[in-house]
Amino acid sequence: MLTSKAAFLQKAQSTKLVAFDVDGVFTSGNLYLSGAKEEALGFYIHDGLGIKLLHRIGMEVAIISSRAPESVKARMTYLGIKHLYLGQADKRIAFNALLTKLDLTPEQVAYVGDDLPDIPPIRAAGLGIAVANAHPAVVQQADWQTIKSGGQGAVREVCDLFLEAQGKLDTVLAEYL
Repeated sequence: MLTSKAAFLQKAQSTKLVAFDVDGVFTSGNLYLSGAKEEALGFYIHDGLGIKLLHRIGMEVAIISSRAPESVKARMTYLGIKHLYLGQADKRIAFNALLTKLDLTPEQVAYVGDDLPDIPPIRAAGLGIAVANAHPAVVQQADWQTIKSGGQGAVREVCDLFLEAQGKLDTVLAEYL
């Protein structure tokens, strides 16, 4: 685990891609099922703007999820995320495919997760991030842990940290002041 925000920001300067899990990161991890076996997921609205701001500064964003509900595909497509790896039983395969596709090294990638299937990409990434409510084994393997929980602003927190690390946070904020 990195010992300070300054250490995180320094390491994050070379990040070109941030990859996220969905359930428990973009969402609270709660799954709501209706009688018709339809599911509903809740997404935190501030997270969406964070993703759009990362795109604005030229960072690549990817999703690697073991599940593939239509609601996730719809939300991520709306946010302009081009690299969707849904239904991934082994997230290492998708992680390595992203490295090849984007010609990146693991050190140029950050991965954000919350549960045991996220440990391999967290360990492989140059910067592994666990959300506040992540499983303790995930936290133990991560370089950083968010203050906010999944589905409650953790994604936006990560986005803002990368905007700051890339020296773009003040510029983005100035557009709204």
